[in-house]
Order: sequence, then C-alpha cells, then structure tokens
Amino acid sequence: MSGARLIDVRTPSDPVGVVIVMHGGASRRQRMMVSPAQLSVVRMIPVARRIARAGRRRLAVVRLLNSYRGWDSHHTPLDDAQWAIEQVRERWPGRPVALVGHSLGGRGALLAARHEAVTTVVALNPWVYPDDGAPLPGRSVLVVHGDQDRIASLSRARQVAERLSRSADVTVRVVEGGKHAMLRHGRVFETAAAEFVRDHLGDAGGHVGGGV
Repeated sequence: MSGARLIDVRTPSDPVGVVIVMHGGASRRQRMMVSPAQLSVVRMIPVARRIARAGRRRLAVVRLLNSYRGWDSHHTPLDDAQWAIEQVRERWPGRPVALVGHSLGGRGALLAARHEAVTTVVALNPWVYPDDGAPLPGRSVLVVHGDQDRIASLSRARQVAERLSRSADVTVRVVEGGKHAMLRHGRVFETAAAEFVRDHLGDAGGHVGGGV
C-alpha cells in the first residue's frame, strides 16, 4: 500500500482535466519519508499554484507527496505516480490527466505517462537516464531545462526528448542561466509549465483560457 499523499491545490467540482504536480528530492543514506517541509517539495508549491491560476477553475490541481525520498529499487516515485493517477481517476472519472514533475519527479512523470489516462506531461529539469523514454503515442510533452543545471544533465534530457519525439509531440525549452532548483528564473519555469498545461489539457474540454 502506498504511503504517498495527495494535497489539493484547486479542486473544482467538474474539471475538464486533472493535473498532478510531482516533486523531486535526492535520496539519503537511510530510507527517509518525504516531509512536506523539505525544499524539493516546497519548490513545487508555486508551480502548482500558477497552474491552478492558469486553469481558471476549470482544471483540478493536486500535489503528490511521495512515500520516500529519492529513487530506489523497493519503491519509486513511479509507483507513487501510478497510485496518484488511479486516485484522481476515481475522484474525477474520465478526465484527462497531466503530470508535471521536477528532477526525479520529472523522470517519474515521463515514465508514468504510459498510463492511458495521461495526455500531457511537463518535465522540469528532469533527472533521467539516457535510455529512458518509452513510446508515448498521442501525448504532448514539454521538457524545460536550465543550461546551468549541474545536477540533472541537459544532454541526457535532450536524448530522452529525441527518443520520445518518435511517438509523441515533444517540445524542449532551454532556460538560459537556469539551475536545478529553479530559484533563478523560477517564473520562467513556472509559467512555461502552466501555459503548456492550460493550452493542451484545457483543450480537452474547450473551456480553459486566459493568461497566467
């Protein structure tokens, strides 16, 4: 059973789509539970809020808190993402789902996008392996990566994006001067994610519009 949690950001009664926002966070020497106060979790709060504002009350937005920090062989952010998708499907049946993740959360979003409910993915400074990137036919994918990121490799992200582009509609945006934590030029990352989700997920219902 998953120890993950979902935190409501904006939950209209009849949304046209649902957005799951996924945090990063490296593992430690010992297996550690995720804390709502850890910086990698807190960093995604303004991202989620900006998406909610862009959705103009037509998109449901929730934040996923993973079971554990990091990515290990026992229980991964992918497991938590799959659990979260099933949770929102029960809550809002039939609604398309967007995944927005940072760092390892970005990797989790790209891998979890194989779920049939997912139509839209945003990966912010994703920490990926070069061989990641299973086919995602019909999905719209945005990768936003800072060129000064010293933790997650931009070249690896480009490799994965190239592989995904064989089956999905993929856009790569490089943020000049952007670093891994997205503190510098943070508004660029946040706005890119919000507008992409608004324009692609919102189209499913034809009701979402307006600026960020």
